[in-house]
Amino acid sequence: MSGVLFPSGYQLEPLRRDHSRQGFDSGVREVDAWLATRALQSQSKRLSSTKLLVAAGRIAGYFTLASGHIKFDELPIELARGLPRRTLPVATLAWLGVDRRHQGQGLGARLLAQALRDCCAASKAFPFIAVVLDCLNEDAKQFYQRWDFRELPGAPYRLYLSAARLEAMMTGDQ
Repeated sequence: MSGVLFPSGYQLEPLRRDHSRQGFDSGVREVDAWLATRALQSQSKRLSSTKLLVAAGRIAGYFTLASGHIKFDELPIELARGLPRRTLPVATLAWLGVDRRHQGQGLGARLLAQALRDCCAASKAFPFIAVVLDCLNEDAKQFYQRWDFRELPGAPYRLYLSAARLEAMMTGDQ
């Protein structure tokens, strides 16, 4: 499974201590604060993994993935069907952001595509039932819904993409 192509001058890299994270400004305080203050610590504790999109030595965007779980009774009927009634594994798209200076170029969609490719690749070794994320606002929700993410019952800003749907997207069996 190959990676997503980014425009010339942009390079995807794992987060490292020497990356300057303080100047990143997506326009969403929580997204910026996570990258600046917690992403590296979380990664060093093996709680998450962050990849940066870098251009001219500056962070243009990023995403953070983690493993997680969800209770059976939080699932929609179509996803829960046939699954054991217990806590189930999920991949979590914890954070995704694009710096304001790089917005409007489709980089968010490309970062999401890469995050989903990484999830799909990881599912071969560590299976999960869905990719889950929490939206900070209505704009974010609409962005993810264009990628076929759906609301979890009773949680309008918590979305999921089933592992089966993810696999179909990655293999072109849509």
